[in-house]
Amino acid sequence: MERRELAVDGMDCAGCARSVKGAIEQVQGVQEADVRLMAGKVVVTANANAQPWPAVSDAIERAGYTVADSASEPKESAATQTHTRRSMGVLAAVAAAVLAMAVLGHGLGVFAWIERVVPWPLGVAATFGLGYPVFKKVAVATLNRRIIAHTLMAVGVAAALATGEWVTALIIVIFMRLGDYVESFTTERARDALRTLVHQTPQQARIERESGTEQVSIGEVVPGDVVQVRPGEKIPVDGTVLEGHATIDQSAITGESMPVEAMPGDSVFAATVAHGGRLRIRAEEIGEDTTFGRVVQMVEEAEAHRGRMQQWADQFSGYYLPFVAAAAGATYLIGGSIMATVAVLVVACSCAFALATPVAMLAAIGTSARQGVLIKGGKYIEALAQADTLLIDKTGTLTLGEPRITDVISINGITEAELLRLAAATEQHSEHPLGAAVRRAATARELDLPPPHDFEAVPGRGVRATVDGTTVAVGNASFVGNAPGISTNRPGQTPLYVSVDDELAGVLWAADAERAGVQSALDALRNHFDTLEILTGDAEQTAEVVAERFGLAYRAELLPDDKIAAVRAHQDAGRTVVMVGDGVNDAPALAQADVGIAMGAGGTDVAIDAAHIVLMRDDWALVPAVVQTATRALGVVKSNLVLTAVYNMLALGAASVGYLPPVLAAALHSIPDLGILANSSRLLRRSSVTAD
Repeated sequence: MERRELAVDGMDCAGCARSVKGAIEQVQGVQEADVRLMAGKVVVTANANAQPWPAVSDAIERAGYTVADSASEPKESAATQTHTRRSMGVLAAVAAAVLAMAVLGHGLGVFAWIERVVPWPLGVAATFGLGYPVFKKVAVATLNRRIIAHTLMAVGVAAALATGEWVTALIIVIFMRLGDYVESFTTERARDALRTLVHQTPQQARIERESGTEQVSIGEVVPGDVVQVRPGEKIPVDGTVLEGHATIDQSAITGESMPVEAMPGDSVFAATVAHGGRLRIRAEEIGEDTTFGRVVQMVEEAEAHRGRMQQWADQFSGYYLPFVAAAAGATYLIGGSIMATVAVLVVACSCAFALATPVAMLAAIGTSARQGVLIKGGKYIEALAQADTLLIDKTGTLTLGEPRITDVISINGITEAELLRLAAATEQHSEHPLGAAVRRAATARELDLPPPHDFEAVPGRGVRATVDGTTVAVGNASFVGNAPGISTNRPGQTPLYVSVDDELAGVLWAADAERAGVQSALDALRNHFDTLEILTGDAEQTAEVVAERFGLAYRAELLPDDKIAAVRAHQDAGRTVVMVGDGVNDAPALAQADVGIAMGAGGTDVAIDAAHIVLMRDDWALVPAVVQTATRALGVVKSNLVLTAVYNMLALGAASVGYLPPVLAAALHSIPDLGILANSSRLLRRSSVTAD
């Protein structure tokens, strides 16, 4: 099988997507066509031996759409978007003026006077001339045995022309064209979030050749190439710094505004920006394989993971057109009014049902991605907003997953700083995690560490060395000796005893320290979830200490299979489960949960693959923030659907009894689209992923 992405211009609604999908899947050799309306793409899976690609392009063209030259290049700059917004304002004013003239013309009899003065053939020609693009779409759809929203409106125009009301038909066509623009604008506005991401993708790289440096397109870079990055430039690849030092703005990946330092040996990511220095980087991942490339790809693919609301809305929009046709027929049979029948055909807005959900979901997904939160689809936004159970991994999630020195107790006259200095100097050559914790504690206090001599590591017991002419030992009680009078009853903590010249000098206490902001985040999450529980493989005593600290229930000594069983037990009880983990050892449980959230997963393939929501930086504030985003997005979707349903009920009712003239019906046709755009734009204007 072969899989290709094609960019398709002209898709503005779910009906367009169904047309493209149906046309492609009729091509021999095509197995599946996944249309991504909001990305403006279609992903086609086909038999490689069949080579159906020319036929696929022809099928798209016959359906009335255009295959673009590139599926990856953004189509609009910021200036173009600003111009589009201004154009929308101008057209809104034009629409208001046309509507005012139409209402006054209809009420004052101006239309009837024009129809008497202007020959009917001339009016028909003007109507068909202005409406040619719309009528062409209808004709293409009809030839392909499909009914689209414009089909019913075109029938209404034909009916108005047949009764001699060519001015009414012309006004309807004007509003059909304006409605097309509104629908297109609504879809493009929703695509802005994705387009902003794509604009950040590096397109060029400066690589080293034998003859010197050369500027090439990113597609020409291969793993192993050495890339040069100057101050202020975007890093074009994922790779390792070989030479140089710079401050890196990683906000494109993590959403974090605070820069980080990069020096030889450090990993750097594509689409991040180097400041204050030059870098030589060995390329390891390029283009779509980079962390940023995968983020963009996941956001584009998110549309495929539709929630139940979107699936229902897509299905309903397909059934709605036959319902409207039946309503129009009933209107004519019961009332006998051609103009009322035309109004019914014109006023119905089926595309709004299909746009109500994806416009809001893409706004939330795209805005969240810019903040360092990758949401893989509306399905998970919907599930997160409705979830009632939160399961949390301990090590690496609630805690840092590495020991930290929490307390320094000195005895026999030595100061705490001196005790820590000697212990850290002794541990300089140690590879044990506790030794690294001691060194970090000394660095945090800015202590100068003398070099150790005669270093000796005793596995399972401790280390010994000569420091400043004294013999220092750091280890457990059996290696160094216990401290009389010092309590060792500290559940969840590990003592490191320190002796100087065989005399006990003090104790360093180490523990897996909690992450910053955990307690405030959990307090906020309690407002949303009924059940919060820790799942950990740690010992019972250690888990109990952490659980009591945060006020959570817990299950301890769990293997990965046990965590999956715990998730399933909650799901079997009818609960919607969210699992938060570090994305590595918790991958199976993250995948099993209704929503799996991986923390601090920048550059971690396992996390990006297994989780449904990926937090690209270690910040617990993002967890309640993404829950809030989901809740807001689902609220916007519901209000979009209610707005659309209420409009269609009232408009169809008024049109069917003759209260709504066709001209006004045409003008009102785009109201739901504008309402959806305005309502969903709240998710674009406000930062979706900031902690409260």
